[in-house]
Amino acid sequence: MKKLARAQLFAAVLIAFASGLIFASGFDLTKISWAQTKTPSTASKPTAAEVKPLEETGQAFEAIAEHVTPAVVSIEAEQLEARRNPQQQRRNIPPGMEDFFRQFEQQDPQPRSGTGSGFIVTPDGYIMTNNHVVANADRVTVTLLDNRKFPAKVIGRDPTTDVAVIKVDASGLPTVALGDDSKSRVGQWVVAIGNPLALQFTVTAGIISAKGRSLGNLLGTRYSIQDYIQTDAAINPGNSGGPLVNIRGEVIGINSAIASNTGYNAGYGFAVPITLAKQVMDDLVKFGRVRRAVLGVAIAEVEPADARAAGLSEIRGIKVQSFDPPEDSPAKRAGLEVGDVIITAQGQRVNRVSELQRVIRGFKPGDVVDIEVMRFGDKKAFRVRLGEPPAVADDQVASADRGTVEPTRAGERSYDRIGITVQPITEEVASARQVNDEFRRGLLVTAVNIRGPAYRELFANSDVIVRSLHPVRKEIRSASDLESVVRSLKSGDVLSLVVANLQGQPQTTRVVTLAIN
Repeated sequence: MKKLARAQLFAAVLIAFASGLIFASGFDLTKISWAQTKTPSTASKPTAAEVKPLEETGQAFEAIAEHVTPAVVSIEAEQLEARRNPQQQRRNIPPGMEDFFRQFEQQDPQPRSGTGSGFIVTPDGYIMTNNHVVANADRVTVTLLDNRKFPAKVIGRDPTTDVAVIKVDASGLPTVALGDDSKSRVGQWVVAIGNPLALQFTVTAGIISAKGRSLGNLLGTRYSIQDYIQTDAAINPGNSGGPLVNIRGEVIGINSAIASNTGYNAGYGFAVPITLAKQVMDDLVKFGRVRRAVLGVAIAEVEPADARAAGLSEIRGIKVQSFDPPEDSPAKRAGLEVGDVIITAQGQRVNRVSELQRVIRGFKPGDVVDIEVMRFGDKKAFRVRLGEPPAVADDQVASADRGTVEPTRAGERSYDRIGITVQPITEEVASARQVNDEFRRGLLVTAVNIRGPAYRELFANSDVIVRSLHPVRKEIRSASDLESVVRSLKSGDVLSLVVANLQGQPQTTRVVTLAIN
């Protein structure tokens, strides 16, 4: 009896297992196959026709590396350590120890060195690189692919574009071919060549990821031109100054920067367009400085609220934030105003800052350029005689300590429709922050509501509201002035304000446009 029961149980298990396999395989959930497979006698591989396009692409990369790399150089820039002032040193030296410490003052300073890349442009030794590679260097040494070394002279540097030209005393050197970056397109193959992380003459490939990129205050100067080519070709420290090359073997950019949280490649590299770099090089070689034309304006990209205020049907153009110099700007002399949105330059439509800069850099100081703007619904045309920016020093102050005196909160007034709290600037704050006279009568923003329109547009304890531009044009000298403007607003309106920031040096203005809920 027990044997019969055991047999029945075993049979039931087999039936259930088989039924499960049939169920699963019927719904394509389980594939039944042998654990052992037969090895084919001949390995399968793609046909020659199938891999021909890849072979041709690979051959193109090989040709680029073969022809361009000999003209790429490794650059070592050495800077001597600045000595401390001996008199300053002696102030804290114990009496009787002067002779002991004086011996250290006589020692030679120890050099600091950095490395980068460059590429040879002429057979007699002119080399393009980045300004930040050779800035403040006391000694520059260039190494070629064939291991020859040359001392190099810095011919000129331009901090506003991060382009520099150096020269070695040689002849018959290999050179690169310069292309036209304006003809390049997003998605095209590019190759970066340089000396990243001390790995000499490294070649990486990728595509053009974007054009006309702006990197904010990367160069630390308000006169900077930002029209970068973005690429995902691997760029790392040491690549700076090396060439970005198109598939035809032509240099279209100077590799300059990366966007990364670690300081190493994260897939976002940036190169100065070669057409801009070539203009800079020509000026540096011929004049020893860059003769660049400027409109004399501080500018910014147009946001949706700015486009609405300007009367534009599209979100495009360049917003005029302030004039530089404030009283003698070429654009101001021609009639442009803060808050204008530039829409064309010399008949060319300009959609963003980089496009306007690209147009203007084709002119020289003294040239006259036609500019069209939208001024809060009205289209206006101006003829601007371009000027030249003042010389920019490497140690130019980009910001300054303006004191830590906080407002007393006395006389505060809140405006819920904007989402801010303001108060008049006290003499104590004005003196501690060294507020410019023209801004002292404005209203200091002391708080910003995170749920209001001004959130991330205005900043507490650093912004001063000095003027309303639209829909009411009015100087803001008191809380009642701002109150009269706010009272006129209704839901859906846009409010344009001129705001001064107290943190920077020099203190400048910008236009802030808020969409009222």
